[in-house]
Order: sequence, then structure tokens, then C-alpha cells
Amino acid sequence: MRRTLLKFENIQQVVGSDDIAVILLTDEHRQRALSIVCDETMTRQILLRLQSPQNCKLMLPEALVQMLPDEYEMTIYGIHDGQYQVVMVDKNFERSVRMRMSDAVLLNIISECPLYIEEQLMRQQSVPFDENARGVAIPINTMDVRRLNMALQRAIDNENYELASQLRDEIKRRKSPTE
Repeated sequence: MRRTLLKFENIQQVVGSDDIAVILLTDEHRQRALSIVCDETMTRQILLRLQSPQNCKLMLPEALVQMLPDEYEMTIYGIHDGQYQVVMVDKNFERSVRMRMSDAVLLNIISECPLYIEEQLMRQQSVPFDENARGVAIPINTMDVRRLNMALQRAIDNENYELASQLRDEIKRRKSPTE
């Protein structure tokens, strides 16, 4: 399995929404970017570490990281129900644990535990990285159904029927019994 190493680039609040932000991850060469939706609680945790890392040294996540051996890594291996699927494994593949994508990013920031993504998934989900971009695209297959419905209503209100059709199809796909 070929993988791409990801690096944390930044986190930004979504305009018009107080409860979500977007985490931007890039490949090592900063050629491709991956957008991750993040809830308000995790946004605060990440911003706290970025703005005041010294104040976080004795917090629980940092203390637990100190107890971890250095032989761990995380890999994004798929998407299910609008959520990236992430596994943390020891490098001998003796133990593994699944985790939320935003927690994997936080762990990566705190510990520098490597975060990888399967190469094919990176090609499917990423966009070219532009350091000066004024916004980022969020793939609809990584949005939860509530946000998909909000985006659908916004697309209809703005008469963007092509986007509305894509959003409707994604909502239907998630509700189909074959999933």
C-alpha cells in the first residue's frame, strides 16, 4: 500500500458558521491539499496548541503522548458516512486503534506522530494546494448529513441547481440500504 505523508497547514473558521472549522493538510511538497471538517470543540483544542503550546504541556493529551512509544503512526484509509476512517498502529502492526480524523490531527500536532493517507484516497480527495487561496473546497463525501442538508438548502436558495443535484444524490446515497 502506497501512502502519502500529511503535514498540518492551518485551521480556519468557516465563514457564517460558529460551530465548524476546516483543517487543511498538505503533502510533504505542498502540492496537494486535503480539507477536513472539524467541530467547535476540536477547533478550540487545536488553536490552543498552536497559540500557546507552553500552556498545554501538562494537559492530558500531552501527558498521554509522553507515555506512547515512538513507534506509532496513523493512516487515513477510507471514508464512511461522511467521515474519514483513521487507524493508529504500532509500526510492528501488533496493536491498532481507530480514531476520529480531527483527533488524529491533534495527535499529529502534539506528538509529531506521522499521519499518512492512502495514495489513491489522496488523489481522489485532494485538490491542488494554493498558499494564497481565499477559500478551500470541502468534498461533499466528507460532510455529515446535517451539513449536506444545510448546503442543499443554500444551493437551492442561490439557484445553483447543479450543486443541489450533487448534494441530493449524496444524501440519497447515504440513505440507501446498500450502504
